[in-house]
Amino acid sequence: MIPLSAVEQAILDEMLARRPDLDPCVPALLEAHAALVRCYDGGGTFFTCGNGGSNADAMHIVGELCKSFERKRPLPEAFSVCLQALPFGEELSRNLEAGLPAVALGFNGALKTAVENDSPLRDMAFAQELNALMRPGDVLMAISTSGNAGNCQMAMSVAKAKGGLAVSLTGPKGGKMAQFADIAVKAPGDSTKVVQEAHAVLWHTACALIEAHYFPEAR
Repeated sequence: MIPLSAVEQAILDEMLARRPDLDPCVPALLEAHAALVRCYDGGGTFFTCGNGGSNADAMHIVGELCKSFERKRPLPEAFSVCLQALPFGEELSRNLEAGLPAVALGFNGALKTAVENDSPLRDMAFAQELNALMRPGDVLMAISTSGNAGNCQMAMSVAKAKGGLAVSLTGPKGGKMAQFADIAVKAPGDSTKVVQEAHAVLWHTACALIEAHYFPEAR
């Protein structure tokens, strides 16, 4: 755990005011936040994966992190200066926003279909992509309402073997993924749609927290 700033605490309090049922998820959510801070402080990358609606969530998370979500994201001054002498440099320095490195697995169609066609082991496309990209200290968040998605479990194995950290975001039972995860966030809900509604609140809050940690100035 790391101490939260006043801005970060306000984000957490606002979530709980809207969704008090998510209070049991807070300790694991804060563990995941601290893990992301360590990852980004070390120059690392955050990876996400999931199937179906969780696949869309994985991509949505990355969209919130790679550009401004709720806050101003000024470019580092040294980078802005380097841009000035390059083609479109002035325009880019005025319009680019700082990003938090994040990658959603499974969206490289050429790679995914090659793995699915060539490998005798089913469902290992996430694992193969992560094997090529992950470095020690990186973080993977694997999302599954059941917690039993085989391709997500394979990716979690690769994450751990690479010296990274595996976070699971699941339904209340957790499944095999929660048992194996370094950090297990178990959302409440008695059906897939209800769990996924809770997932959206939790990962949006996670995105808001990590952004506020590095970019506390409001837009």
